[in-house]
Amino acid sequence: MAKDGLTHFDEAGAAHMVDVAAKPESPRMALARARLRMAPETLARIEAGRIGKGDVLGVARLGGISGAKQGSLAIPLCHPVRITAVEINFEVDPELPGITVEARVEAVDRTGPEMEAMCAASAAALTIYDMCKAIDRGMAVVELRLVEKRGGKSGHWVG
Repeated sequence: MAKDGLTHFDEAGAAHMVDVAAKPESPRMALARARLRMAPETLARIEAGRIGKGDVLGVARLGGISGAKQGSLAIPLCHPVRITAVEINFEVDPELPGITVEARVEAVDRTGPEMEAMCAASAAALTIYDMCKAIDRGMAVVELRLVEKRGGKSGHWVG
């Protein structure tokens, strides 16, 4: 580990994949949130089911689940983890206006599923964008963050 505590860099400052072999396997959970801002008219059409491509949130849920399984492929130093559950939830937020995506990922492994949860939340938000871009190219993912994690050496964290 580098002297500054950043585990993805060695003493010389070179990036490397952390060796987790000595860590015990344990149940772990991560919750991430993404917020997608859009025009009020777009939000109303999603709520009313008037997007011609189908059930936007249903497809976005599948996109989020798929995104969770791609974390280690998309992020170079991310370990693949044994995911045991993925839950994607949506909240319509007229004040944003837009949709808040929450992705909860559970795993039993030597490292946590934080990156999988972040990938799931972003993939779900981007799926909504993809399905609605023909009517609202100005949509924006305005937040992507880890909200909570449990398990492992660092225990429980809420941000």
